[in-house]
Amino acid sequence: MIDRRTFNKAVGIGTGAAAVAAVGFQNNASAMSAPGAGSGTSAPTVPAVVPGTHTSFARLKQVRAGVLDIGYAEDGPAHGPVVICLHGWPYDIHSFADVAPLLAAQGYRVIVPYLRGHGTTTFLSPRTERNAQQSAVALDIIALMDALKIDKALLAGFDWGSRTADIIAALWPHRVTGLVSVSGYLITNVEAQKKPLAPAAEHTWWYQYYFATERGRLAMQDKTDRHDLCRLVWDTVSPTWHFDDATFERTATAFDNPDYPAIVIHNYRWRLGLADGERRYDRYEKQLATRPLITVPTITLDPGRDPFTAPGNGSTYRDRFTGPYSHRTLTDIGHNLPQEAPTAFAQAVVDVDHFESRPRPRGSRA
Repeated sequence: MIDRRTFNKAVGIGTGAAAVAAVGFQNNASAMSAPGAGSGTSAPTVPAVVPGTHTSFARLKQVRAGVLDIGYAEDGPAHGPVVICLHGWPYDIHSFADVAPLLAAQGYRVIVPYLRGHGTTTFLSPRTERNAQQSAVALDIIALMDALKIDKALLAGFDWGSRTADIIAALWPHRVTGLVSVSGYLITNVEAQKKPLAPAAEHTWWYQYYFATERGRLAMQDKTDRHDLCRLVWDTVSPTWHFDDATFERTATAFDNPDYPAIVIHNYRWRLGLADGERRYDRYEKQLATRPLITVPTITLDPGRDPFTAPGNGSTYRDRFTGPYSHRTLTDIGHNLPQEAPTAFAQAVVDVDHFESRPRPRGSRA
């Protein structure tokens, strides 16, 4: 989920959803944008789709990349500009089941990978540490791009996916043509995360503290408890999304990956400073601890009914984005924004792709 410290800075003792709910769907190009936003070629309008129209993907594939054998969905023309869509927790690639065909119809090659420990993504070696610190997950996506011979891609995600996309845009901007980030700037500062929040904000993150206990670890290992816990999260963070049981069950199969419990537990314990990362990622984490700026063209999206969304219409993280920029708030949408509002999410991808880009830093391939 999103970064606790950023959330607390914005909300004080409240959850923030009520404050945002009245804002409306906005594209504050004049008030919230850097020079160049929206001044590129005119973006086409994405046709509206009823959420839940699509329940599967055109193609499911596997590729060896880095320490993983990554499972991913693919849609669209093989030589189209690439969009990589990144899911969060407790979700999977089905968050983009409607988004992918919308973007494919606009000529994009859409790649939707299972993150490590999810679905058909597996570790190549049983000896590899089941580590889910933020830089490790980001490097998985760099490795995927390299394996698929993708030099640059537009990155779009939510939750863990937003964090991963933000990190790649910050550390490897030469690999990123544009960014769509739900909930804005989610790069984690572990030291800051150790400080207590206001009680109401701490309450929102109940599952993080549960996962910090042996009781929570055992629950994640038990299939029934894991299933019911993830369903509870879906229900509470998306209060206006009336999904059916079949929708949840399609995603819940991704939680049966044998590495899923270890990956989820390590991610949340690491973010609280309760679990160690690996030394090979130290140099990246040191860079990320400085809260690096993101210079690529970006659209940030806030879901107004997500209890993690802070008030301020994106103002709490605006200073982290220095390239062409726009912010939008979707008032009646919850945490799983791409699945709840696929047309709006796809439109943001198309729109940011038509921003007038600033020159990007040059660098060697990762």
